[in-house]
Amino acid sequence: QLQPVESGGGLVQPGGSLRLSCDAPESIFSINDMAFYRQAPGKEREMVAGIRRDGATNYARSVEGRFDISRDSVKNTVYLQMENLKEEDTGVYYCKLRRKMNDGTWTEYWGQGTQVTVSS
Repeated sequence: QLQPVESGGGLVQPGGSLRLSCDAPESIFSINDMAFYRQAPGKEREMVAGIRRDGATNYARSVEGRFDISRDSVKNTVYLQMENLKEEDTGVYYCKLRRKMNDGTWTEYWGQGTQVTVSS
């Protein structure tokens, strides 16, 4: 199993910052891509930010310029730095790892999630 572990969620006021971590159980270079998703109450899960093995990143339009995804290959950890948080950023944030298997299929591994609440 390749289940990641998220941490760093919490309660923050609008305009505040948080940094989420996603710890991978093995070298992140053995994983094709990693991403953070979030799910707000009553809404579908959506991709927030992702980073590929080659370092390329992508973001949801709603978080561009406020969130930054990065990685530490020594710690096998991916980070999501969130700035200028808004109430609509509230939700459970999940880390997803994706690996391409030898037979060409893709396998996904999801973490348990960490709650982020933005409220005054």
